Amino acid sequence: MGKSTIKLLFQALLLNCLLLAGCGGFVQTLQISSLAQKKQHHEIIKVLQPQIDQQVSLSSFDLYILSGAYYEIRDYQRCIRTINLMQQRIDQGETSYVGGNLTPLPRIMKGYLYLDQGDYPRAIQSADEAYRLIDTPEGRSNIFFRSQLIQISEVAGVAQALMGNRHEARRWAEVAGNVPIDASILGPEKYTALARINMALQNYREALSALRNPNAKITGITTTFYDQTFQELPRFFIETKALFETGAIPQARQGYDQLLNHPQIREIGGMYWPVLFDRARIARSDGDLRLAEQLLQRAIEVVELQRATIATEAGRIGFVGDKQALYQEMVSLLVANGRPEQAFEYAERAKSRALVDLLASVRTINPMIAANRHLLETVTRLERAEQDSTVIADAASSRSGTDAHKRGLITVLKRELGQESPELASLVSVTSPLLTEIQNDLHPDETLLEYFGNGTNWYVFVVKRNGIWAKQLILSDLETRIQSLRTQFSAPHSSGYQQLSRSLHKQLIEPVDNLLSRRLVIIPHGILHYLPFSALQAADGSSIVDQHTIRNLPAAGITKYIKPLRGKRAIPALILGNPDRGDRRLALQHAQEEAEAISSLLPGSVLMLGTKATRSAITAHEGSFRLLHIAAHGVFDAEAPLNSAILLANNAHDNGLLRASDLYNLQLNTDLVTLSACETALSTVAKGDDLLGFTRGFLYAGARSIVASLWKVDDLATKDLMLAFYRNISSRDKALALALAQREIKKNYKHPFYWAAFQLTGVAE
Repeated sequence: MGKSTIKLLFQALLLNCLLLAGCGGFVQTLQISSLAQKKQHHEIIKVLQPQIDQQVSLSSFDLYILSGAYYEIRDYQRCIRTINLMQQRIDQGETSYVGGNLTPLPRIMKGYLYLDQGDYPRAIQSADEAYRLIDTPEGRSNIFFRSQLIQISEVAGVAQALMGNRHEARRWAEVAGNVPIDASILGPEKYTALARINMALQNYREALSALRNPNAKITGITTTFYDQTFQELPRFFIETKALFETGAIPQARQGYDQLLNHPQIREIGGMYWPVLFDRARIARSDGDLRLAEQLLQRAIEVVELQRATIATEAGRIGFVGDKQALYQEMVSLLVANGRPEQAFEYAERAKSRALVDLLASVRTINPMIAANRHLLETVTRLERAEQDSTVIADAASSRSGTDAHKRGLITVLKRELGQESPELASLVSVTSPLLTEIQNDLHPDETLLEYFGNGTNWYVFVVKRNGIWAKQLILSDLETRIQSLRTQFSAPHSSGYQQLSRSLHKQLIEPVDNLLSRRLVIIPHGILHYLPFSALQAADGSSIVDQHTIRNLPAAGITKYIKPLRGKRAIPALILGNPDRGDRRLALQHAQEEAEAISSLLPGSVLMLGTKATRSAITAHEGSFRLLHIAAHGVFDAEAPLNSAILLANNAHDNGLLRASDLYNLQLNTDLVTLSACETALSTVAKGDDLLGFTRGFLYAGARSIVASLWKVDDLATKDLMLAFYRNISSRDKALALALAQREIKKNYKHPFYWAAFQLTGVAE
């Protein structure tokens, strides 16, 4: 982004500086342009952001430069705010700068943001919208046209490549390649864009070829107007990356060391962590494990600070996708070095990062904060302090007084928040859980299995009260096999599930079978979130549920935030069944029978059926019931997980949709939520291991445990299973109650379709 900012600026300034001499706005623009060339993005922010804070009206072009500075340091929240301010100025009529067309710039900027956050369809959409704005006779005659066409081609080409659309990616590379540069200053940007597209296509030699094109470098008198940081640094980074990927390790090692020693590397957020990561991998292959660990640790810190500046949960999910490799490498390094405890902490950190950021994204609407002015003030101060430290300094710069002050302030604020509200503190910052705390939360006869991995390289951590073990698992075609198994499980007359189930049991369970106890706590990762472990079969044909009880957790460290119920509940259970949505096709006859039967098992319960089974029934009794049971349809929105909804009764005042996002405004503080509905435990698992849906929402709302389903369940069998479950929980813990119910249903319904969909998440007691 920095390169495009400067390029646009100097195209304009070189043509118009004489006309603008003596103008105050020109002096400021010239100042910040010089800073941008030198990659001094924090200095740009120091000049321009106070003016915005003081409600000074900046020009569209100055806002573009400021948004570029925020983008370069990867402060995404402030970047998007600045882009929106720029769009407002353009909408008000400020559409040009010294004759150059500014209208496509907000869309181009958003395209780069979407690329970073893994939202490739929206990146392509932004690029297409920007292209339509310049693809006019007037646009093509504009002095910024060629520059903007290169940027649009880069965004669209990289996005198409990363989506696997190689033909479209090459088409956009051809568009960029055909942009004439003549004697202009567009050479570095044109060939860098071509290199980026080829890098995304994994055509590393073509990327190197583009960068080494004689026209890719500014020469002659034009260099007078350019700082070498702007001209060389991005190109040198991509060249070094290409060398690394093509196996030229000595040259790559030298290049990365030069980059890490550059004084401005820390101000280029999109470059800093990949350099640290690749240099760490080189150090590991060199046998310098200490250096590798130090570099990985710094890279992870950089990524987590950048990620904290993204305002949306979808953006955070996409952003962390390709950066999971950092955690994978760190876990692999530590396990190979015989340090399972530290490896487990990083696996937990990777998992809890997703949950922490999701919960943090809705913290401003949480009543816990709104009702406590001092708590809100502490959170706000912490947010500001962390935003001001979005770039991690290296050892040399960390000795400076300013950096030490910022770090000290963040530490103090986190400590204050931890003392005021430990639960909230867990939501606004990532902390590696203490292994001893996790072990103490386990039952003496309980074993925790935490899976972590990707592709064929997987690990399972086994945690018991008296120790921790790590085992590497070699898994092939895991995603394909689990999808095939789910297809078999969801078809009640299929028989092919047995072979698949036994092979997965052999690879996932048998390597640690000698360490297992009767009670299991399973923490999946990636595609394993979709696997019903209870149905995996041993060689003798028995299922795991026949020998073990199972409860799931999204991360081990979350247990300490699941608090015991305080005080007696006036209502034993609130039961909603067969909501009337005015559509006979949505009627669930057995769900109504199920709700009525459960109500009879729990005297004193409040039963809401048909038109009375509304969302307001839950909010009206909020905090007053011990159990919540909902027998209704559920729908999952893969594009926007927080829009997933349970379909309750609708009326003139209520659309009846209990969305996952609604749960973050509730304080249920209930012992158990049972969702006897379709796919209520199912969510989309992104590359960052974010599993978003009702389970996490109810945990946040204060549910200690949730029982939900992984696929569309059979209405009649579910009724029988739920009745058995509720009969059992009067004298047994919830995990055992569910296991016994599943064993009972298996006697009449052998196929896993009828009984294996339901899983317990949370605590068992």
